Amino acid sequence: MARNYGKKFCSLLVICSFFAIAVIIHTPNVFADDQVLITKASTLNHIIFDGKWTFYTEWKESSLNDLVYNDTTRIEFRSAHQGNYLYFMIDALTLTNFTKNSDRAIICLDANNTKVQIPTSNDYCFIAVLNGKNSFVLQGGSQLGMTYHYKIISNPEGYIAIGGISDQNDRYTPTPHTTYEFRIPIDLVGRSDVYGIYVEVYDSHSNTIYSYPQDIGQITSLEIPSPSKWGTMISPDKSLPEFPLPIILLPLALSITIYFSRFRF
Repeated sequence: MARNYGKKFCSLLVICSFFAIAVIIHTPNVFADDQVLITKASTLNHIIFDGKWTFYTEWKESSLNDLVYNDTTRIEFRSAHQGNYLYFMIDALTLTNFTKNSDRAIICLDANNTKVQIPTSNDYCFIAVLNGKNSFVLQGGSQLGMTYHYKIISNPEGYIAIGGISDQNDRYTPTPHTTYEFRIPIDLVGRSDVYGIYVEVYDSHSNTIYSYPQDIGQITSLEIPSPSKWGTMISPDKSLPEFPLPIILLPLALSITIYFSRFRF
C-alpha cells in the first residue's frame, strides 16, 4: 500500500511540474523597466472623458509609466483595460505652454507585437488633438509611402480620444498642462497579452516630440516610426486575452491528477 501511495505521489509531482513549466514557458519574460504593463481594472466605466483628471481617484486603478526626458520634461502614462476597451491617459505634467489645435498625442498599437518594418492592416494609430473635439484613427496597410503607409478610417463605435488642459483636480500638480485620454475598442486592434506600442506627445510651443520608446531616434512632427521600432505593452497576468493558455491547461492537469489518483498500481 505504501508503495502504491509513493507511485501516486511521484505521478502527481510530475503532473504539477509539467503544469508549472507550461505556465513559465507561456508567461513572457517582460518585466523590464522600459515596458508598459497594462492592468485589469473595474472602475474605468466611471471615467469622464474631458481631457483631464476630473476627480482625484479617476485613473487610480491603472498601471503607471513615469517618463522623464533629458530636458526634464515629465509625462505620466497610464494604461488599463476593462470589458471591451483599452484605456490610456497621457498626463504631460511639465508641458505648460499649450496651443490648441496644434498640440496632440498619438498612441499606436500592434496586437502580437509583430515588429514589422512596414505597417500592415493590423497596425493602428489613435490621435487626440488639444481642442476637445477632433480625433482620428489611422490604419496601416496603405501603399502610399508619403503617408508612412497609413490611411484614415472612420472612428469605430465606442472610440474616444480627447485632449484637454488639467486643473486643480490633477493628481500630481495644480499647474495647468496638457492631458490626453483614450478609450480604444479591443475588437478593433485585437485581443492579445502582448502588443507593440508607440506613444507620442507633440508640443508645438517647443516644436518637440516626446515619445515612448524614448530611444526611437530623431523623428519629424508628421512622421510615425516603423512598428519595428515600437516598444512593448504586456498583460502580465494574461487577463487581456480571453483564454490564456495556463487556464486552459489547468482543467487538463486536474483531470490527469484525478485519473492517477484512482488508478491502482
